[in-house]
Amino acid sequence: MAKVFNDPIHGHIELPPLLVKIIDTPQFQRLRNIKQLGGGYFVFPGASHNRFEHSIGVGYLAGELAKALKVKQPELNISDRDVLCVQIAGLCHDLGKLLLMGMFKYEHESKTIMFDHLVKANSLAQEMERYGLILPPDLTFIKDMIKPLKSGDTEWLREGERHENKSFLYEIVSNTQNGIDVDKFDYFARDCHHLGIRNNFDHQRFIMFARVCDVNGRKHICSRDKEVANLYDMFHTRNSLHRRAYQHRVTKSVEIMIKDALLKADHHILTKGSGGTTLCLSKAKTDMEAYTKLTDQVIEKILHPCSSSNEPTPPPLEEAREILERITSRDLYQFVGEIKVCTDVVTLDYGMKNKDPINTTYFYTKANPTEAFKIPREQVSKLLPVCFAEKILRVYCKNSASLRDAKFCFQSWCHENDFLTEVTLYSVGWQ
Repeated sequence: MAKVFNDPIHGHIELPPLLVKIIDTPQFQRLRNIKQLGGGYFVFPGASHNRFEHSIGVGYLAGELAKALKVKQPELNISDRDVLCVQIAGLCHDLGKLLLMGMFKYEHESKTIMFDHLVKANSLAQEMERYGLILPPDLTFIKDMIKPLKSGDTEWLREGERHENKSFLYEIVSNTQNGIDVDKFDYFARDCHHLGIRNNFDHQRFIMFARVCDVNGRKHICSRDKEVANLYDMFHTRNSLHRRAYQHRVTKSVEIMIKDALLKADHHILTKGSGGTTLCLSKAKTDMEAYTKLTDQVIEKILHPCSSSNEPTPPPLEEAREILERITSRDLYQFVGEIKVCTDVVTLDYGMKNKDPINTTYFYTKANPTEAFKIPREQVSKLLPVCFAEKILRVYCKNSASLRDAKFCFQSWCHENDFLTEVTLYSVGWQ
């Protein structure tokens, strides 16, 4: 039966029985132990929610947008089966997530591989068919909505029995066209709420005014022309979150330290996989049974190793523990300085590198709701940003005793490379 969840962002939300069955699986429950902000959990104590809550929120919003389009435009022939697939895609879009994906190579396929594992391990195929899905096409459709498709592709590459006349469905959960999707709607609202950052973007208003229009033979989700300022607010919120949380210099220092600790502990934190195999951290992603057991609790295993033998702790694992203890005591890698460069180190943008995402967004008017068009930036406001991205090179010093020398070397390097006028040096310590 359907279940009601009390969500701090969306209030009381009701999800259909099939989604509840997915939520009750071990593969989905593991998301309770993966923080949304990753390393930011150590930087903003109490402010970092988990991906379990976020995934439920995305599943809910995906259904709300799909159902709104279904009611508003019956000619689109959106079926209840389509809506259910969209909801599942939203719910399961983060299944493959792990603490600090940058530590080891991560492919988007991890999301869909984990989804396949969830269905198989919990014998959900029959349940899915009982609730009206058609397998295997609907499984392919769900995975295609989760897995990003390169923007600008002119050839229809999607499978799952949904043709180009339903191309707009693939923009709901992961929109590579312009980055406007329910995944961002939820985590912007959720992160702003927990971090105390103002969110001027109204996702409910976006859903209310969303329509599907034909654009060069393909159907896209479009917004009312008067909503262009609301969308700019969304991208401004994204940029603010990156500046003040995701890419904050202290957050990045903590993430570097966690990464160092995990790399040192790699071959000493072992996880049981399928067939009784034992895998280290970097190999666990090749076995979904082992991968399911990897959560943020790996940090606790390193900090508080449990050993029944009297054997000494391996030096690399002891070094990993010492690094993590430095985080908890706020003895962080010291921030030396930063400069704006043309190197892709830390990127702060509106989601499409140096491009204005609104240039790839389509709108409609009240007088002509079926005709899509783009709005030139000069018709929006003279106060819009001119540049939509900047890249920053940051330097950290692991040993505080060497900080003075590190600052001198960094400043000399900046001078030699004509970066001196843009360099910003910060004082030592937690801020």
